[in-house]
Amino acid sequence: MLKPLAAALAVTLIAGCAHSGTTRTAPPAATTVARPSFTDDPYPSTYRAIAAAPVLIQHATVLTGTGQRLDDADVLMRDGRIVAVGTALQAPADATRVDGTGKWVTPGIIDVHSHLGVYPSPGVSAHSDGNEATSPVTPNVWAEHSIWPQDPGFATALAGGITSLQVLPGSANLIGGRGVTLKNVPSTTYQAMKFPGAPWGLKMACGENPKRVYGQKGGPSTRMANVAGYRAAFIDATEYLKKKKKGTDNGNGKADSEKDTGGKRDLKLDTLAGAINGDIRVHIHCYRADEMATMLDLAKEFGFKVAAFHHGVEAYKLADRLAAEGVCGALWADWWGFKMEAFDGIQENIALVDRPANSCAIVHSDSEEGIQRLNQEAAKVMAHAKLAGMDIAPERAIGWLTRNPAKALGILDRTGTLENGKMADVVLWNGNPFSVYAKAEQVYIDGARIYDRNDRTRQPKSDFMLGQGATGGVQ
Repeated sequence: MLKPLAAALAVTLIAGCAHSGTTRTAPPAATTVARPSFTDDPYPSTYRAIAAAPVLIQHATVLTGTGQRLDDADVLMRDGRIVAVGTALQAPADATRVDGTGKWVTPGIIDVHSHLGVYPSPGVSAHSDGNEATSPVTPNVWAEHSIWPQDPGFATALAGGITSLQVLPGSANLIGGRGVTLKNVPSTTYQAMKFPGAPWGLKMACGENPKRVYGQKGGPSTRMANVAGYRAAFIDATEYLKKKKKGTDNGNGKADSEKDTGGKRDLKLDTLAGAINGDIRVHIHCYRADEMATMLDLAKEFGFKVAAFHHGVEAYKLADRLAAEGVCGALWADWWGFKMEAFDGIQENIALVDRPANSCAIVHSDSEEGIQRLNQEAAKVMAHAKLAGMDIAPERAIGWLTRNPAKALGILDRTGTLENGKMADVVLWNGNPFSVYAKAEQVYIDGARIYDRNDRTRQPKSDFMLGQGATGGVQ
C-alpha cells in the first residue's frame, strides 16, 4: 500500500516534471534517496542456537501447524532445522531416536502477549518494570531494557511448551513502548534470548486503562482524549518522517506537542515513524468492538498497519472485518466481566474470530500462570465451540498457538510450523495436547533438547531459584 506521505511526494514529483512548453535538455537521472531507518539496533541479538546431534521422533501423531494431522509419523531435526516430516523417515547414524508411540508432536508454542521478565516472579515492587506511567505517550521506552532474564517464569513457561514469546510493556499508557520477541532459552542477558531478526512490536492501549491511570494526573480522562492523544503523537511522527525523508531536520526550534524540538533525533518519534513505515508491528490492547473499529480507522489515517488486537473480548462482533483487513485477534479463552469493557465477552469468541476465510485467531496469556497452559486454554475454546455446534479439529486449533502468533510477530517465515528449513522449535507431548492431562515431555529449541520432564538435568532453573530450598524439577 502506498503510504500517504509517499503518495504526496509522488504527486509533487509528477507536478515538477510537467511539460512547461519550452525546450530544455533532458533532466539528470533521478537520484534514489535511501529510506530513513528507525529500526537500527544498538542492542542486537547475541542468540546462538545450542549445537545438537540430529533427532528423529518416530511414530507420533504430528500436528504440523499448517492444518495437517499426520498419524504414525516422524519428524527429523538436524543442524537446528526441520529436515523432514513424514512416515518411515531415514536418519543419520548419529541421530538420537525418540519413540513417539502414543505421543503427539507440535510446533513450539508462541505467546504473543507476555510480561515475563518485566513483571517477574516474585511480584514485588522492585521488579515492577512494565509500565512507564510518567506520561501517557512513551514510545521511546523498550520493554527489553526492563527484562530480568532470571525470572523463574521463563522456566515454567518452557515446561508448558513455550519456545518463543513477545514481551510487551504494560497497558497503562496510550502508547506504551516497544515490545521484543525472545527465544525461551536460559540466559544471563536478554540479548542472548532475543529472537534474531524479529521485528519490534509497538504496544498501544485503548479504553479504561489509560483513563484510570491518568484521569487524576491531568489526562487523558476520557475515551475522546485517548484518541486525541494517539492522533497528536502520530501527527508529530508524520512530520518527523516527512523531514527525515527529505534529508533535513527541522532546525527552527519549534516544539512538537510533547515539547521536543525537531532538530535532533527523537526516540519517541523514531518508534512511531518505524510503525508508519511498517517496520515495527503495532499491537493494541483493546476490548470493545467499537474501539477496535476506531483504531482501524486511526491506522488508515496515519498509514500504519495493526498486526493484532490483544484481549479483544468483543472481537467476535467484527470478525469479518478483522479477517478482511488481515488483523489478528490475540485473545483469552474465557476471561470476562472483571471490568466494564470486558462485560460483553463470550466463551465462543476465539472460535468465531477463527471462522472467516483468512482469519487469524490467537490464544494468548497476559499471565505468568496462563502461559504455562496455553494448550489447555485452547482446549477450553474447542469445548465451548463444540457446545455451540462448531467442531474444531486439533490440526486447526494448534494454529492458534503456533502459526498465527508467528504471523502476528512477523516470524512465520522462520518458525510456527513444522516445515522443511524452519527452526526446529518442537514439543513432544505425552498425548493429545488439548487434553486436561496433557504435559510437554520434551521441548526442543533450534533442535536442542532444552527441556525434558523425565530428566532433571534438562530442566533449566533460574539462578534466582538456586539455594531457595527447591528440590529441582517442574512438577
